[in-house]
Amino acid sequence: MIAATITVDPTFRIAPVNRRTFGTFVEHMGRCVYTGIYEPGHATADEDGFRKDVLELTRELGVSVVRYPGGNFVSGYRWEDGVGPRESRPRRLDLAWHSIETNEFGLDEFSRWCAKAGVEPMMAINLGTRGVQEALDLLEYTNHPGGTALSDLREQHGASPYGIKLWCLGNELDGPWQVGHKTPTEYGRLAAETARAMRMIEPGLQLVACGSSSSRMPLFGTWERDVLRETYEFVDYISCHAYYGNDAGDTASFLASAVNMDHFIDSVVATADHVGAELKSSKKISISFDEWNVWYSDRSRSTDGPGDQWEVAPRRIEDQYNVTDAVVVGNLLISLLRHSDRVAVACLAQLANVIAPIMTEPDGPAWKQPTFHPFAITSRLAAGDVLHLQTESPTVSTAAYGDVAAVDAVATYDEGRLAVFAVNRSTEGPVQLTVDISRAGVTTIDEAVIIHDSDPLATNTAADPDRVTPQPVDARLQDGKLTITLPAISWTAVSLSTDR
Repeated sequence: MIAATITVDPTFRIAPVNRRTFGTFVEHMGRCVYTGIYEPGHATADEDGFRKDVLELTRELGVSVVRYPGGNFVSGYRWEDGVGPRESRPRRLDLAWHSIETNEFGLDEFSRWCAKAGVEPMMAINLGTRGVQEALDLLEYTNHPGGTALSDLREQHGASPYGIKLWCLGNELDGPWQVGHKTPTEYGRLAAETARAMRMIEPGLQLVACGSSSSRMPLFGTWERDVLRETYEFVDYISCHAYYGNDAGDTASFLASAVNMDHFIDSVVATADHVGAELKSSKKISISFDEWNVWYSDRSRSTDGPGDQWEVAPRRIEDQYNVTDAVVVGNLLISLLRHSDRVAVACLAQLANVIAPIMTEPDGPAWKQPTFHPFAITSRLAAGDVLHLQTESPTVSTAAYGDVAAVDAVATYDEGRLAVFAVNRSTEGPVQLTVDISRAGVTTIDEAVIIHDSDPLATNTAADPDRVTPQPVDARLQDGKLTITLPAISWTAVSLSTDR
């Protein structure tokens, strides 16, 4: 059996774990909202029409922040449509996803849902078809304490100030598919004007400028540079979006997707720091990786509703995830944690039904996809500081990235508690992993679980929701050395503590 080693030393700390790393995304797309998180008349629905089974799963998932209402949807959205009496709300054409938006669920409902789920709202602003004044109106409605037209309107709707601190200045406006597509300079100027005006109302807001829709975009790098030249002193974060799939059947490269995420993050950080140097600024721009997931673009088409009809909440990209997908999601979380010094926010897209960890059926059950488990476990166990690890691993060959480490890992340390997360990217066989934790002072294994299956394509369904679940793994601790056998295509988490 081939072997890998990791050395853990709590002295070498990258940054504190950002709880906002464990964000997700609710967009008015497909069935994410309607029959996803919201379904009046469902057996579990509460007085607001929220599915309590989905609320319970959201809490179990360990979600910290939820981005809303898009995504592509936001670039044509009128926030006023989703407040006040439901019976007076208009039905609109949604150009982003070729559907009809009823606005039965809107800003008021989202804010109540966040409170019940125990998550922080992350609000996206329409800078596609709208601009500065509409953003200011939205901010006044959500956050101003009272005594103005829009804050009083919110009070008439029965709501106290929502206190939203985290805002996205538009979405993917580099994309030609986007309603309101712009050049980087056009967008950068509008974003800067909007940010400056919003801070006149509330200086402490945290604002995200749009980065590239993906690292494959023709203007990637140039877009970030030009946008930040306009916005650098007015925003806190620039966004990254990335989706990974195995449509080509290249499993080895798919399992190494985190190599691309690492490079993506490093490239955006380098670009941001270059602009900061140009501007002679001491400020550092961080990253909001507010869309990321596995997404099978080819497979998704078979789950979509009719593309030539205007429907309410048609099925859109309801990917069914398997064990291999879960391992990749776990590895992408390793990458995000490893970059905690610069990645301040991250949102798994999306929460329910649409390429999601939670699936539902109308009038039916809710269940966990395999990808649910590495996210939930990492959110629960990662605490304290992210550590820099010394890793020695055999390599595996990939068509997309060349030779990459078979074992990728990250660890967090919280004064007497250590968590180690590791993947085996190899498709061929197990790796014997030895982790030197002698410097961490932990003496007891509290939990050791693995996501793995003899069938790497195994999935969960409504009929068999527990086909793929975390299983105990044999982990041994002796003389400051933790040893685990990592099977091919597996994700493992181990939590240890000081024996007190």
